[in-house]
Amino acid sequence: MKVLAVASEMHPLVKTGGLADVVGALPGALGSLGVDVRTLLPGYPSVLLKLAGAEPVLEFADLHGGPARVLMAKAGALHLMVLEAPHLYNRPGNPYLGPDGTDWADNALRFAALAQVAAQIARGAIPGFIPNLLHCHDWQAGLVPALLRFGGGPKSVFTVHNLAFQGHFPAGTFASLGLPAQAFGIDGVEYFGGVGYLKAGLRCADALTTVSPSYAREICTEDDGMGLGGLLATRRADLHGIVNGIDTTAWDPAKDPVITQTFTAKTLERRLANRRALEQRFDLTPSDGLLYIVVSRLTLQKGMDLVAAAADTIVSSGARLAVLGAGDAVLERALTAAAAAYPGQIGVITGYDEQLSHQMQAGADAILIPSRFEPCGLTQLYGLRYGCIPVVARVGGLADTVIDANDAAVSGGVATGVQFAPVTQDGLETALERTSALFANRPVWRALQTAGMAADLTWSRSAQRYVALYQSLL
Repeated sequence: MKVLAVASEMHPLVKTGGLADVVGALPGALGSLGVDVRTLLPGYPSVLLKLAGAEPVLEFADLHGGPARVLMAKAGALHLMVLEAPHLYNRPGNPYLGPDGTDWADNALRFAALAQVAAQIARGAIPGFIPNLLHCHDWQAGLVPALLRFGGGPKSVFTVHNLAFQGHFPAGTFASLGLPAQAFGIDGVEYFGGVGYLKAGLRCADALTTVSPSYAREICTEDDGMGLGGLLATRRADLHGIVNGIDTTAWDPAKDPVITQTFTAKTLERRLANRRALEQRFDLTPSDGLLYIVVSRLTLQKGMDLVAAAADTIVSSGARLAVLGAGDAVLERALTAAAAAYPGQIGVITGYDEQLSHQMQAGADAILIPSRFEPCGLTQLYGLRYGCIPVVARVGGLADTVIDANDAAVSGGVATGVQFAPVTQDGLETALERTSALFANRPVWRALQTAGMAADLTWSRSAQRYVALYQSLL
């Protein structure tokens, strides 16, 4: 089976969030099941620099304002097709945002080009790779199913990683998309009078997936559907919630080259060296008391306002907090103000650092994830893998992947973390009190760690579900 994946980012080539991790890890898991996956990516500078054996296989004299070509290449074990179009993608930094932090004005054309090239490949433009099926990820690839539906081609699967990011553009965009007039309607790409790239994928793909069963249920409702709940409810039979896995080779505490001290579930005492390194990096006073971390975009969706509001509670309980992330300027200021108010007890580093995130998971006791909604989440899975107990809101994929430490789960030895609801400051602070009590009971805490580290977090089962879905379409 040949599958063309289409995405706007892919770890380790370019990453702004969990989408890149999924797009980077899933092809290997599918490959072990006999699926030949090639991934079409935009030719950002960071991508082009890491290609090996790049060979031009398709050329365009003018693709939305300039010449372009598709390169067949590899990057490590990843098999890629890269759309090299300097006028669209040769921009440093974030793939979606300009230096001023706002969306690139031509994002509609940048990702229309990606979709149009994907559709041409799907229809046989590259004889050496004619896919049986396309797997498209998030709004940046949302036009692909529409182009296939209205212009012909193989069947498609569309995965929504976060319904909040929708790719909504003015109606005038439609003229540049290469779609027939009838596509600008409720059964096509029209969305609130404009063009909806995400809506196009949800309406036109043959099958839909999202990244956890609970999130699949949530987004079919008016409250959590973000304007698309009605559409998703009509497609409920085609919508599959398949929980994400993680790359357990890249995230392996027994072999991780970037942490201070490797360890296993049988040598948890070796985590102490990572703890001391983490304290030093965040200027925290060394202590054996409870150490929380946050590794996140600093946004309201992620509940970072709740973390800032709970700073007094965290410190007064004798715990400490280390935060790594960037995002909303107001939330950044609130968290850095908390660090200034509690030197040695709260530390904040703004930005993102992949290696530091490994060190944080390896050295902290618990990771806070108070998201108001969360399609799947990956940081809680990394926490489970590294013996860093997740404290999570009871939403989406967080509810599906963390087993709450209630009395029955603790007695049965299956608990792996702490869940809480409602997602409010009071809810979070109650969860913090529960976490402190669990931490004080060292045998119970160690049992939580070992249960989490024993969980199957690989892509194996999820990849099998994707293959079954592909086969059902073919």
